[in-house]
Amino acid sequence: MYQKVDTNLNFVDREKKVEEFWKENHIFEKSMENRKEGETYTFYDGPPTANGKPHIGHVLTRVIKDLIPRYQTMKGFDVPRKAGWDTHGLPVELEVEKQLGIDGKDQIEAYGLEPFIEHCKESVWKYKGMWEDFSQTVGFWADMEHPYVTYHNDYIESVWWSLKQIYDRGLLYKGFKIVPYCPRCGTPLSSHEVAQGYKDVKERSAIARFKTADGDAYILAWTTTPWTLPSNVALCVHPDYDYVKVKTATGEVYYLAKALCDSVLGEGSYEILEEMKGKALEGKPYTPLFDFADELIAKQNKRAFYVVCDGYVTLSDGTGVVHIAPAFGEDDSRVGKKYDLPFVQLVDAKGEMTAETKWPGVFCKDADRRVLADLETRGLLFSAPFFEHSYPHCWRCGTPLIYYARDSWFIRMTEVRDDLIRNNNTINWIPESIGRGRFGDWLENVQDWGLSRNRYWGTPLNIWECGCGRRTAVGSIAELKALSDNCPETIELHRPYIDAVTLRCPDCGGVMRRVPEVIDCWYDSGSMPFAQHHYPFENKDVFEAQFPADFISEAVDQTRGWFYSLLAISTLIFNKAPYKNVIVLGHVQDENGQKMSKSKGNAVDPFEALETYGADAIRWYFYTNSAPWLPNRFHGKAVIEGQRKFLGTLWNTYAFYVLYADIDGFDPTKYTLDLKTLPVMDRWLLSRLNTLIGEVDGDLGAYKITEAAKALSSFTDELSNWYVRRCRERYWGAEMTEDKINAYLTLYTALTTLSKLAAPMIPFMTEEIYQNLVRSVDTAAPESIHLCDYPKADARFIDKQLEADMDEVLNIVMLGRAARNAANIKNRQPVAMLYIGADKTLCDTYVQIILDELNVKEAAFTNDASAFLSYTVKPNLKTVGPKYGKLLGEIRAALAACDGAVLKRTLDTDGKVILTLSGGEAILCAEDLLIETTQSGRYVSLSEGGITVALDTELSDALIEEGYVREIISKVQTMRKEAGFEVTDHITLYADNNEKIKAVIDKNSSEIKAAVLSDLVIFGAIEGYSKNWDINGEDVTLAVKKV
Repeated sequence: MYQKVDTNLNFVDREKKVEEFWKENHIFEKSMENRKEGETYTFYDGPPTANGKPHIGHVLTRVIKDLIPRYQTMKGFDVPRKAGWDTHGLPVELEVEKQLGIDGKDQIEAYGLEPFIEHCKESVWKYKGMWEDFSQTVGFWADMEHPYVTYHNDYIESVWWSLKQIYDRGLLYKGFKIVPYCPRCGTPLSSHEVAQGYKDVKERSAIARFKTADGDAYILAWTTTPWTLPSNVALCVHPDYDYVKVKTATGEVYYLAKALCDSVLGEGSYEILEEMKGKALEGKPYTPLFDFADELIAKQNKRAFYVVCDGYVTLSDGTGVVHIAPAFGEDDSRVGKKYDLPFVQLVDAKGEMTAETKWPGVFCKDADRRVLADLETRGLLFSAPFFEHSYPHCWRCGTPLIYYARDSWFIRMTEVRDDLIRNNNTINWIPESIGRGRFGDWLENVQDWGLSRNRYWGTPLNIWECGCGRRTAVGSIAELKALSDNCPETIELHRPYIDAVTLRCPDCGGVMRRVPEVIDCWYDSGSMPFAQHHYPFENKDVFEAQFPADFISEAVDQTRGWFYSLLAISTLIFNKAPYKNVIVLGHVQDENGQKMSKSKGNAVDPFEALETYGADAIRWYFYTNSAPWLPNRFHGKAVIEGQRKFLGTLWNTYAFYVLYADIDGFDPTKYTLDLKTLPVMDRWLLSRLNTLIGEVDGDLGAYKITEAAKALSSFTDELSNWYVRRCRERYWGAEMTEDKINAYLTLYTALTTLSKLAAPMIPFMTEEIYQNLVRSVDTAAPESIHLCDYPKADARFIDKQLEADMDEVLNIVMLGRAARNAANIKNRQPVAMLYIGADKTLCDTYVQIILDELNVKEAAFTNDASAFLSYTVKPNLKTVGPKYGKLLGEIRAALAACDGAVLKRTLDTDGKVILTLSGGEAILCAEDLLIETTQSGRYVSLSEGGITVALDTELSDALIEEGYVREIISKVQTMRKEAGFEVTDHITLYADNNEKIKAVIDKNSSEIKAAVLSDLVIFGAIEGYSKNWDINGEDVTLAVKKV
């Protein structure tokens, strides 16, 4: 009836067979088709780039993103899961540059833009097959046959439509601004891209000596970017801070902030000559450090090289004076405009110093040391201290960014800040602290989105310009063809093809050409809610049904990436949040909490990990190891431990059922559960099961993944180590009694229901269990567990009082086992008596379970534990001393004179003890008392959670003999298993070399023979499988032979 279950815990090969079953039978497709009439639950899949390999962090994102859609599908929802590919951007260009052996924009253009773009199209699919295999191995279900692709014309056209909406509202503009700029890639970056590339670096700053025009002193100004000093045009102080003119011990005279004199000059090493507010220094001229910019400044006919004032100057570092280079910083640029300072930019678009300087062609960051050396040679460098800070680098190529003035296109996000914040407040962020904290703070300080990129492989910016100043945003291919005289019928919306399309200017009749920029690829991915459907050109009903998403999930670094671009674009176009629930995932680290990297040698290959441990084991590890948003320390030992504790326990319990049900030919479809006939263990398990359904369903519905997993794990432990262990003898009888049927049916119900509950989490194992337990006996059942409905709790089976009583039984048993260990008495050794101190008395049914579980002959409940424990109560000097001072000695004496057991009982009941002293009453709470517990006489006692157990450790001869019998039975059962016997095989038992053991066996032969299925016991001879044993200090040789 059932297939035999291999108890080997290596699940990899089994998972491959399940994967093949899903593929051959189109189970994913059927799971989608079966729910077409259900209410829509939308999941958006953040598109990966197919020109990069999956890493172990992608396993985490895949298993979280797979779990919730599987669960919601089983709940009856129609859950569209359209896969996507993020195909544009610098990563692709850099990869192609490497393939072609070229470097930089000049060489790309020399190679030819058209062939370069064609290589980009090919490159994006380099690892497509690897990603698809990876997803299938992990068990990630998504529609990969019909993915959205960001470089397809339909997708780009939808993006163009959205940009036109933004342009027509006046929110897309061209501006000359300071932008974060990558000189290697030759393009600006958006603020959310910058946030992804910070690295900690140690660099030299500069405190330079700017000589005043009157020649009587130097102004000390600080900068962290010495390479910008050749472009200096002013010095800036805070108008309200105190500044001083000082003379040092060596005779130099300096201007700087008063508060920073000691840190810069050294305490006691200077004399203050004059004090003034920063405002008083405004307009003071100085001699520039370099003359490189004299000609440039003269052409602009603007004043330079004097002190200006602004409130952005701080006293946290430096000298309280900062140098101003308006081409290289937002504050510098703002101050430059405020004072109409000249614009000097002695660094070119490649990030290299220009010909006007002494160091033409030197990368600006490398020029730091040359600038410092030059200043030092000329006596203009006061100091060049090292400092550590976090500096932005290009998140794609790793080059240090520079803040650089240039023309760029921007989206005016500052205009929709309030809408962004309001929409964000409608989202359920998990954890909330990121949505309201990190992400919320980001939105409060949102900057305009630097949209344009001076690159090639990307969505072309859909703006056409005429020399007369006219601009037009084109929102569709149809509009493009209507406005153009030379647009091909099958135009590809990429460079260089789109660059050749011109429009006729409606104002002057001139030729309008497209601006050369492409857009930030984050705008592509953030447009996927509508662009994946080619909205608004088609699929309007589909988009409206699937927007906003019910659920998305990505790693925490997407907070300022995809999470932001989705919200920004949705706010701009639809003014609503694009997703309702988002789980933010922590990064995957090595076992020491270090970031994984190939260079460190601690990176984990996801394919090797999956081949070693299997997908279910890794999935389960990520669900249970920590809350999803916390860092995960991934290592094999932790995965194996989780596999053993949950997967192994579930699998072995399933194997137990199959073993005995197959022997008995038990068909669960022929029976139904009848509460009236069920014993207490069955009723308890079914109550726990239905309570579990509510817990897990509620947790997953609230995106509490770790809580759901832990509830499943706890129940599985109780199922195996409590229910099955307590009930295993019920499956051994020869007759198919009502009790045996109830035992089978209860366990079957628990296993099949538990498998359905866990199916979204461990889809492979649960499928295999389902196929063997359900489909083998019921061909009318759904073809796959993933085509089943998610279980619903049946209130008829829930008995909270029963569960509470059984919890107390379990707590008593736990304490009883601990007491046995403390007394060094083995579990198979019976003891005479157990006393239980608890708030309530359990009925005989539960007492019998306790007796049987703890191998105790008798148990009694008592309210007085003083017979087993003695208590010594002393004052806690740390709390009583300050409260009562001189009365401490009297309190100590009063406590010593009281009955410790009475004091403890009073404290437990009233929460306080009141002592009458010569000077009045002393009221002592739990924190004021130190209570020491000691064992009393022959009893070993333990207390926890309001329960006390006292185990009688005195053993009679009869009890000792019974202990021998149980040890003998256990050893023989072990030998049967080791010899490979079936559970139904009868044996001959042999014993030799110990007269005492022989006598015990002889006296108790009926009990022993029945327990081990022995037809005959032979003494003084050994045949079959034999083994030497130490049984309670007695050496004996036992052997078993199949009859």
